[in-house]
Amino acid sequence: MYENLEELENSFKDCKKCKLCNARQNIVFGVGNPNADIMFIGEGPGGDEDKQGEPFIGKAGQLMNKAFDIVGIKREEVYIANIVKCRPPNNRDPEEDEIQACMDYLRNQVMIIKPKIIVLLGRIALQNILGREYKITASRGKWVEKKGIMYMPTWHPAALLRDETKKIEFLNDLKQVVERNSNG
Repeated sequence: MYENLEELENSFKDCKKCKLCNARQNIVFGVGNPNADIMFIGEGPGGDEDKQGEPFIGKAGQLMNKAFDIVGIKREEVYIANIVKCRPPNNRDPEEDEIQACMDYLRNQVMIIKPKIIVLLGRIALQNILGREYKITASRGKWVEKKGIMYMPTWHPAALLRDETKKIEFLNDLKQVVERNSNG
């Protein structure tokens, strides 16, 4: 067990556990409050994130920030991470071996942060955290409790860029998160 996020991040600065290391510019570890009550988990970094080493700063991240502003979430008060820490080529879905190579890092992030709520952004995060039997269209917007943590599956912000009709559902899911967090 790692004492803090800095120690964990330092433990894999030169990670070569999977082939994603071959093309990465930066490992995208995660960002935010190490004592956050709310944690967001996405799929993996895109091009902008790979260049700058920070999750959700591209178009999808900008859309997520706007949604945060609308519902009253402060980005600096939450923690944001991804299933995989390096960019899959052409933003393809991460492959099983790549996911497995990163899961211990993510588990350690969760153990250090100890969030009360984890928002699962999209199918990849949902199925790799809660199980393959979960489908994003059926699970989105519905709370799941597991090992003392409340999970809220919702759309990945990139899906909102492709289908604007999902924006209202995404905002409603985030409103549920804010409400549950403020009610303890």
